[in-house]
Amino acid sequence: MIENTPAVAVSPAARSEYLDFAKAAARAAGSVILPYFRVSADGINLENKAQTGFDPVTRADREGEQVIRQRINENYPEHGIYGEEFGLQSGNGLTWVIDPIDGTRAFMSGMLHWGVLLALFDGENPIVGVLYQPYTDELFFGDGVSAALQHSGQERPLNTSTVTELAAATTCTTGTHWLPEAQRSRYEALAAAAQLNCIGGDCYLFGLVAMGQMHVGLDGSLKPYDIQALIPIIRGAGGVITTWDGGNPSMGGQVVASANQTLHQQVLEQLRV
Repeated sequence: MIENTPAVAVSPAARSEYLDFAKAAARAAGSVILPYFRVSADGINLENKAQTGFDPVTRADREGEQVIRQRINENYPEHGIYGEEFGLQSGNGLTWVIDPIDGTRAFMSGMLHWGVLLALFDGENPIVGVLYQPYTDELFFGDGVSAALQHSGQERPLNTSTVTELAAATTCTTGTHWLPEAQRSRYEALAAAAQLNCIGGDCYLFGLVAMGQMHVGLDGSLKPYDIQALIPIIRGAGGVITTWDGGNPSMGGQVVASANQTLHQQVLEQLRV
């Protein structure tokens, strides 16, 4: 498990290089993962990692992470690596954080709300992040200052919505069962205050917030690899992302992203009720 440490200084030129690397590495992982999409459970070697409940992992998860790890070791052997499937490899303070398939349940079910997540963590915050959905060929990426989407050979900037009133907003969460029981009522109050509430999405729902389609994205019980890649994308698109109490979301837990600060303040007030 990675921990918060003093931030490692990274120049703008290096940050740009790391973002380009992350985009290429995520695409490489996607090319390995995609042939396993919409095949039988036997074909993807589906297993349950959980002692209780259900936490699926597939051959695609493992092979995708291995592709990214190999590229990191070849290009930045001094950097650390923290991945969902193969754990922590310590480094110089800069750590690549990998979720090869965020949304494995959707992946194994043939649904589209999953993606390859890759971030570079400086000890305090992820400084670049990529979300790649290989089936739709959508690559969301950001560095906390700007964000963009590549799709079918085209690239356009990502900008969050200008909606500032919760009563006019669309909210989304992957599922309320991910939320600690004591906090479900807070989420229900938030959903009731919004114009529309959607269920389902995993990492993709945060991409939709960055795109301006959704206005509030929320999830609970997250690990660092579930959220770090999405933070620079949300922030780069003009959004705000924190824990439910307004803190640093880099280590996961209960995380919420909003289109702008005005809306985010209303969201946090609902979640504190």
